[in-house]
Amino acid sequence: MSSAKNKPADRPLLIFDLDGTLMDTRRDIATAVNLMRKEYGLLPLPLDTITGYVGDGIQELVRRSLADRPGTDIGEATRICATRYSEHLHDETLPYPGVREGLEKLRAAGYALAMVSNKPGALCRTLLEHFGIMHLFDCVLGGGDTQNLKPHPEPLVLAVRKTGATAAGSWMIGDHRTDLEAARRAGLPGIFLTHGMGKTGTEKPAAVLHTFDELTAYLLARKGLSE
Repeated sequence: MSSAKNKPADRPLLIFDLDGTLMDTRRDIATAVNLMRKEYGLLPLPLDTITGYVGDGIQELVRRSLADRPGTDIGEATRICATRYSEHLHDETLPYPGVREGLEKLRAAGYALAMVSNKPGALCRTLLEHFGIMHLFDCVLGGGDTQNLKPHPEPLVLAVRKTGATAAGSWMIGDHRTDLEAARRAGLPGIFLTHGMGKTGTEKPAAVLHTFDELTAYLLARKGLSE
């Protein structure tokens, strides 16, 4: 990651979600959930069902995935799911098209970059390292790195503070209502990417974009640049 001397205070910050924004992680998450369910003697859930449960942290994912087994110790089940997920973390996961190139262009254009996810922080960092993009981020925060998860604004506020960036001109980019709500509560505009897993609620994003290439072009244009 960049050193502090490479973080001028007037750089705006782009805060990215991970699952459904930078990477398509659906299938490996589903694998972990269904392996956990198997240990409890339950049948697998469809991919689309599990995808709909993603976005509020692993404990909520597990709780929703075990709705048909009342009384389960959710803490124990979460530990099982996290272990199975770590074993299959990038079997089928891939960055979305244009992510690496887009991040490089945005960084070169003068944006600071952060990744803020509700996924456990250690797993986030492993994925970013595995796909060779960890070095592009000035700050990486996941579940367990802050007291509160999105939609609480704490992780976003901390990312701005840790990078030394300015809130003016900064953005939160995600694919889920939790990203948009966290942005609103942190006083940042939110961009919704439709290629991900989530859906908007009543939140009103500043922009709705469909691909990472479209996102890159949009953010470069905000700086008066073109690809």
